[in-house]
Amino acid sequence: MPLNYKKGFSQGLAIGLGYLSVSFSFGILAVSCGLTWWQAVLISICNLTSAGQVAGVGIMAAGGLPLEMAVTTLVINLRYSLMSISLTQKTDESMTTPARIVTSAFITDEIFGVASGQDKPVTRNYMLGLATLPVLGWTLGTLLGALCGNLLPEIVSESLAIGIYGMFVAIVLPAAKKEKGIAAVSVISVVLSVIFWYVPALKENITSGFAIIICSIVSALLGALFIPKKKEENANG
Repeated sequence: MPLNYKKGFSQGLAIGLGYLSVSFSFGILAVSCGLTWWQAVLISICNLTSAGQVAGVGIMAAGGLPLEMAVTTLVINLRYSLMSISLTQKTDESMTTPARIVTSAFITDEIFGVASGQDKPVTRNYMLGLATLPVLGWTLGTLLGALCGNLLPEIVSESLAIGIYGMFVAIVLPAAKKEKGIAAVSVISVVLSVIFWYVPALKENITSGFAIIICSIVSALLGALFIPKKKEENANG
């Protein structure tokens, strides 16, 4: 029996619940940066990317240029293109070009992980089912966070807004513990960010969005060029 909408819907429940809590922090963050509740919700409806949304809101708050925002989100979300290309190797004939365009908007780390782990061809209806609850959870969480951000005391709102950054740390740390290369690239990014923030000439002349772009590209290039790849264990152990 091919993968269907019901199967995808049930597998998306855990992802949707996780997104509900994470996007609550994004909603609070967006409102604290000066956006209205409906603007925050609109961003989450049109995007399903926590890191990209946080960076985009930061650039908006800083008065950055549209080009700056576009390039920043492109760099941050480039991995989703690679995930989409990989997932096309597992799809069946129901995944037509229009279906690929629609479902590609829902590719996230978690959705890709669940879909790519299936032992049957991935169908259009399965992907739509898998994305339903995550999209609803992400949007609803943003709405709740944005509304609560206007009601809660400022100190509480600011404290809860930090939660989404905690999620990023939780994503990076386990991988950094396993791979020295990831740890090194993360450290390089942090050092570069600190330099851009504390060196007056850089802080005054380079906006936060372009600083993110530079830090991401430079740290990735340094990691690719100078950090040795982990040697694959040969099949004989």
